[in-house]
Amino acid sequence: MSDLRPLSGFRSYSTPHLRIREVPWSNPVGADLREAQQAELDARHGTGHRDPNPPCAADSAVFLVAYERSTGQPLGCGGLHRTDSTTAEIKRVYVLPYARGAGVATAVLVALEDRAKQMGFAVLTAEAGSAQPDGHRFYENGGYRVVPNFGAYIMSDGSTCFAKTIGPVLPL
Repeated sequence: MSDLRPLSGFRSYSTPHLRIREVPWSNPVGADLREAQQAELDARHGTGHRDPNPPCAADSAVFLVAYERSTGQPLGCGGLHRTDSTTAEIKRVYVLPYARGAGVATAVLVALEDRAKQMGFAVLTAEAGSAQPDGHRFYENGGYRVVPNFGAYIMSDGSTCFAKTIGPVLPL
């Protein structure tokens, strides 16, 4: 999305219709969006299929919230979980149902990729459950390729994992 650009002096990104801000994990708006996402995932998967590696403040490298520019209404979110010095996992990309189809998730993904590059990550990974074909299409359309399941998802038949190289992997 070429119209996404950092705003000088702020940890935020802007499109003609959105403002995407980096917020602390403890931000109440972010917490409300994550809670709404979890309720939707529970409805799709059942409560017995919770994320085996849920993000938390201690391992959240970045958390972004997308707001509608004209009203300030929060519309979606997404974050990065540091896996190692060169890899981060995309977590909690979510858009409220009424705002879907307007490019919010794509703008959040582009902002996460940009922020990951700034932080020196070379590879981004992601996971989508079998009951999330929309998530599969989202990552594939974003240039992510299906990879063998990793980390907490290795033994999960209900997960599909993705990866995208966003920068050079530098030797240590």
